[in-house]
Amino acid sequence: QVQLVESGGGLVQAGGSLRLSCAASGRTLSRYAMGWFRQAPGKEREYVAVIDWTGDRRYYAESVKGRFTISRDDAKNTGNLQMNSLKAEDTAVYYCAASATDLGGSLRPNEYAYWGQGTQVTVSS
Repeated sequence: QVQLVESGGGLVQAGGSLRLSCAASGRTLSRYAMGWFRQAPGKEREYVAVIDWTGDRRYYAESVKGRFTISRDDAKNTGNLQMNSLKAEDTAVYYCAASATDLGGSLRPNEYAYWGQGTQVTVSS
């Protein structure tokens, strides 16, 4: 079992930056692919960025490409999402997730067995 806890969310003005962190416990993250997903009110959960278990491959949703950067630090058992040039449409609850079944990094939420509780990101325009 892996327990995930996100932090770093908050209120920021459009154009600003936030860095989300995902701290894991229970097991080492080095055996898992990691993903960041978000869910806005009234919308389905969507993928934002994923990173494979080696850290060599990263995938981004078109809406965040060039603005967000996903990373992982297996020595610290953490994952991060650096978010720059934030827009009002980035407002959502952000979740980190870990998958042991698709180590390449799936874009589908149902491939991830472990989820954090979420952290709210609000971008004011």
